Amino acid sequence: MTKTVGIYDKALEAIRPRLDALALDIELVPFSRDGRYRVRGSSLAPEAVSLDYLWLSPMISAEKFVPDAFDMALRTKSIAVLQTFNAGLDAPFYAQIAARGTQICNSSAQSVAIAEFVLAHVLSLVHPIAQQAEQQQRRHWQVTPFREISQTSWLILGFGPIGQQIARRVKAFDARTVVVRRSPQAAEHVDVCGTVDDLPRLLPEADVIVIACALNDQTRGLAGEAFFAAAKPGAVLVNIARGPIIDDAALLASLDAGRLAHAVLDVFHTEPLPTDDPLWTHPKVRVTAHTSFAGGGTRGRWEQLFLDNVARFARGEPLHNLVDPSGL
Repeated sequence: MTKTVGIYDKALEAIRPRLDALALDIELVPFSRDGRYRVRGSSLAPEAVSLDYLWLSPMISAEKFVPDAFDMALRTKSIAVLQTFNAGLDAPFYAQIAARGTQICNSSAQSVAIAEFVLAHVLSLVHPIAQQAEQQQRRHWQVTPFREISQTSWLILGFGPIGQQIARRVKAFDARTVVVRRSPQAAEHVDVCGTVDDLPRLLPEADVIVIACALNDQTRGLAGEAFFAAAKPGAVLVNIARGPIIDDAALLASLDAGRLAHAVLDVFHTEPLPTDDPLWTHPKVRVTAHTSFAGGGTRGRWEQLFLDNVARFARGEPLHNLVDPSGL
């Protein structure tokens, strides 16, 4: 039976040749910025359209169409499967549409870029690159000792596709990798697995702490006073998950007290980060504009994930990145 597939019209323009080459038994149903679907030449309101599959491509985010596209999806008569560009599904929209019986596939396309972002920032903090540049300017010849990544222990909170890619790269440096996840089963590239309950024991051993977990009731405010009090003096913190996982006041207090050495923050409670927020100017904080996903290969992986999944869907095969709705 032919499957109906909803897709943003501009995303369809970009991917059409590759999609047509798959020769799938699907009927494409484009939608546009006016929030209407085009079905066999007719423009229809969402309430009149049932879809087997809907792809919310990254183009809806790039073109600031996210709230309206979410609203359109919620007003659509029915959607069997939704594939989204988001990795984290903490936006209320996802729980709302899952409650209607829609299955959701999230995205792993960002994971490679985010892992590289994390490694780049940590490397630049443990290596004396700024000092070396300053010495070059002064034409000053002096050895600059540095700490090797191989001598560090990394604590990665969350072990979805992003956490897995981080662990894989860190392990290539022969560092110690410790992962906190829902259940502490062994995993590739990981030396130690634990749960949130193990944090008081694991934090004092971590030279680098990477927050890569989902935002939910358990993780909201997880990195608070007790968390930072248990952290190893001199540790580096990186957050590429969600801002509300961190208590900013507790973070700043830890940095000011000299317990944490640095914090690299790509996500925040409010985005864009208000210009008067003290995080902008703190000497031990790096602020980036939720940009860790923006690697040169991310868009291609987004598109390939859609092509692979829609082909699986058309053939009745298991889907990649299918989310357990109980976790939303």
